[in-house]
Amino acid sequence: MNFFRKYFIIALGLLLVSCEDVIDVDLDTAEPRLVIDASIDWQKNTTGNEQKIKLSMTTAYYNEEFPIVSGATVTVSNSSNTVFNFVENTGTGEYVCNNFQPVIGETYTLKVIINGETYTATEKMMSVVKIENNIDQNNEGGIAGDEIEITYYYQDDGSQLNYYLYSNKIPQVAFPQYEVEDDDDTQGGLTPVYFSNEDLKPGDIVNIKLYGISKRYYEYFRKLLNASGNDGNPFSTTPTDVRGNIINQTNSGNFAYGYFRLSEVALRDYTVQ
Repeated sequence: MNFFRKYFIIALGLLLVSCEDVIDVDLDTAEPRLVIDASIDWQKNTTGNEQKIKLSMTTAYYNEEFPIVSGATVTVSNSSNTVFNFVENTGTGEYVCNNFQPVIGETYTLKVIINGETYTATEKMMSVVKIENNIDQNNEGGIAGDEIEITYYYQDDGSQLNYYLYSNKIPQVAFPQYEVEDDDDTQGGLTPVYFSNEDLKPGDIVNIKLYGISKRYYEYFRKLLNASGNDGNPFSTTPTDVRGNIINQTNSGNFAYGYFRLSEVALRDYTVQ
């Protein structure tokens, strides 16, 4: 499936370099499954009332587009049984809510009804600390000392165990670089986060995001990074399917991919000097 496309492309590229004949690879295609992208992000210093959930299907390996899923009923409710309706922008597979009420520590339940089946998930809204103002730049960073490296900081809350998701996005790369971290070694301390890229140059803007996440999501995302080979471990296990916290209440065998997550998010942009 598309989930592991980059590994196949690398392997196929090596084969094509060594021969001139076109190689057609016949791949088995698994049955399509529902993908629920239900990430509720509450940016600091905003109301957080506008939220979006996306529904799609898995697809064949070589397909560039993921089929959208229309016609679903999508709701999120809180512990007081207040229901927030997510209504599809017709024909897009994107379900939007304009009156969501994010509350730190509140428990929310997602419900998606599609094709006579009901999918649910429950999660808490997690808080996050701010990103500190001071950001350091090292023009001799990276493993080989030939990359621009920036270091930003946050002050960990020493009164509790915390889990974080880092997202760093630069103009040269289509998708952010993600990493998850706990505070086992930094409990209550000023925590540095390092980011470098060989393509960074003066004037580029690095979009930095710091998410507060639950322990369950931390463990899920670590498995996701490992399955995609993006964990930096050359001895990582063979890529496998990674299941989230979404349960099909009607037919457990027809599970969905994705995760229902609710996070407060701190943002900061840094312009490379």
